[in-house]
Amino acid sequence: MSQRRRRSLAFLTSGVLALPLLAGCGGGEEEGGPVAAGQDIAVTSRDGVADGGVVRWAVDTLPETLNTFQADADATTTRIAGAVLPQLFVLDAKGRPVANPDYLEKAEIVAREPKQVVLYKLNQQAVWSDGREIGAADFVAQWRALNGKDSAYWTARNAGYERIEKIERGKTDLEVKVTFAKPYTDWRSLFTPLYPKQVTGTPEAFNEGARGALKVTAGAFNLGAVDKKTATVALTRNARWWGRPAKLDTLVLTAVPRADRPAALAAGKLDLAEVDRTGADRIALAHRDAKAAKGAEGAGGAPAHGPGASVTAAQATMSWAIAYGADESKAKEERASRVANAEAAKKYAEEQNALRTFAVRKSLEPAYTQLAMNGASGPLADERVRRAVARALDRKALAEIVLKPLGLPAKPVGSHLALAGQPAYADNSDALGDQDTQAAQALLADAGWRRGGKITEPSGAKAGPESSSEDDGKTPSGPGTGNDGLYVVGQDDERNGDERAGDERGGAGNPADARPAARPGLSPALTVTPLAAQQQASLLAQADVARAAAGPDAARDTAAATDAKGAPAREGEGAGPGKASAAPAPAKQARTSGSMLAKDGKALSLRFVLPSGPGSESLRAVGERIAQMLQKVGIQAELKKVADESFFKDHIASGQYDLALYSWPATAYPATDARPIFAKPEPAADGSLLVEQNYTRVGTDHIDQLFDQALGELDEGASRELIRKADARIWAAAGSIPLYQRPELVAVKPSLVNAGAFGLGAPRFQDIGWKKSPAATEKNAKEKK
Repeated sequence: MSQRRRRSLAFLTSGVLALPLLAGCGGGEEEGGPVAAGQDIAVTSRDGVADGGVVRWAVDTLPETLNTFQADADATTTRIAGAVLPQLFVLDAKGRPVANPDYLEKAEIVAREPKQVVLYKLNQQAVWSDGREIGAADFVAQWRALNGKDSAYWTARNAGYERIEKIERGKTDLEVKVTFAKPYTDWRSLFTPLYPKQVTGTPEAFNEGARGALKVTAGAFNLGAVDKKTATVALTRNARWWGRPAKLDTLVLTAVPRADRPAALAAGKLDLAEVDRTGADRIALAHRDAKAAKGAEGAGGAPAHGPGASVTAAQATMSWAIAYGADESKAKEERASRVANAEAAKKYAEEQNALRTFAVRKSLEPAYTQLAMNGASGPLADERVRRAVARALDRKALAEIVLKPLGLPAKPVGSHLALAGQPAYADNSDALGDQDTQAAQALLADAGWRRGGKITEPSGAKAGPESSSEDDGKTPSGPGTGNDGLYVVGQDDERNGDERAGDERGGAGNPADARPAARPGLSPALTVTPLAAQQQASLLAQADVARAAAGPDAARDTAAATDAKGAPAREGEGAGPGKASAAPAPAKQARTSGSMLAKDGKALSLRFVLPSGPGSESLRAVGERIAQMLQKVGIQAELKKVADESFFKDHIASGQYDLALYSWPATAYPATDARPIFAKPEPAADGSLLVEQNYTRVGTDHIDQLFDQALGELDEGASRELIRKADARIWAAAGSIPLYQRPELVAVKPSLVNAGAFGLGAPRFQDIGWKKSPAATEKNAKEKK
């Protein structure tokens, strides 16, 4: 299977669809409309920014590679490339690609027939850090590395490069002429970033040479030291830079897990960091406490939140009594606990005092969270059931759970392929329809699902599908793991399906979005973190050690018990002495589904997989609300919380789910980047299904055709209209339902300008810096006069 281009980082329909909606909505005079939320970066003219200084900017991890075209490239790889390598096209505040004058004087299509030809006119001052001019040789080397013809290059993506026929020098060394074998609407996506020919010229250099170092660069910054001990990457001002010089001397990218960022900010280790809802709330509380302290004379002491804040007077009295009671062992333990709690409270108070010096800048990320429905098998293989699920959702209410508490606009996303503000954006959700309980129930009835239907299960079995007792084998459970196992909304574990549903449960904790996957990803944004298989191997090894320590008899007893209780009888073996007798086949009993739906003896029950780790609170809150909405139309949702490291690999990618919440990044090039996400799965020679990135397994030939037409259409308006048509078809197929654009929360020192929540736009690294003092600003103004 050919690999398709992926960026930062784990859908035809029935006749009820109104055909005019499938044309896709026109963009109007200003295509895409306004952005849902603008950038929040404290925009300041360069005259108001001081020269020099250091900024420490949090990243999730140190990069495994500095080559963005390799499979293990991540968001840090992309950030470094943006600062040190040529970006021929960059994204503006509305997520639109615009030519970068630091590298291009002009780039345009100069011929359409008989073949598409693009002419790049390079900035005559643009040079690599070794003094060599950026030119056609660099373009040729990158094309040959990425066009997929030489398998010696370990590339993760080649979309677009395989459509190029040849690259030539133009009339001068500053001109590069690219001729395409097939027309390509997303030609602006190519050669960004552009690597020097020293990196792309040979497979050896491409595969290994740029993983840990970039000896030649051409950005406002150079790549300095990559220090694994301090988990930092230093970017230093490029003295050879021909554009406006970087305001900062050094930009230090520091790897800090998101849960640790509030403490790192308070300790003075970071100046700029994306934070989750919990981190943003701590900063807001710090400012609230500071304001309250100013208004109340004598106010101070420990804050009314954080460690120990929830301890009641009675609990405090009991703790004191135990600490100084007659039972010395309990007293010693309690005193140690009291000391630890006091230290934690003191540390928290000190951190809160330091967090007062930070502000939170807010926007919406270039990514959206969706409800994915696995259409490969089960009830959701029926398009009517998928559409019923979608019609049961109040997307506005779901968006408000996450965005309203943050003061961000809570408008549901109306497109799978673009976000508000981008040229291809149009709200095509009408192709499926808004929330309508009666319409959802009618679709389910048409699919044969009835309330009070008969359910046939083995005698003594609990209500719910057989999968309700399954475990993925890789999900930690028990106290402290965040995994509550299986939770069926509206049903207690001991109830049968013919009883009335119980009270609906509310959201799980404070709304806060987190990363994937991803990336990818994703979280969340589809980005795979430590492999679950490693964790499973470790747990099995620990179990073996424990059995060995207990002695051979215990090991034999454990093995015998396991064989007797859980192992299937081997073919040809009888029960025999000392072996468990085969249990008789359980008798089946018929019961009714009550208020829930059933068909062919089975309840309409969907396994809803959610990540269990910290930072995913908002996904779980949204998931529980979705389950409540589905319950109203008779669909039972089983919330299954799984370990973060297994969420994508063992569930989403492998198809072991019915419903799931995860995010996709937005793209300025949907004809290229979105096609593999919505491509119709195809059977492989070995009988498996090739899904590319379409983890819902829902797609149609028509959708694929619309993507192919858009990709080869050089009239940009016509190409965008084809993308909108494809989006309308994706909505109608109801494989995934976009819910809301993810929040972007960035903690920052108030005096740091041109940085923060960038929204759909890209950072302009050379303009980031510290705001000049009023005295310095006044002095500059006088000098200009």
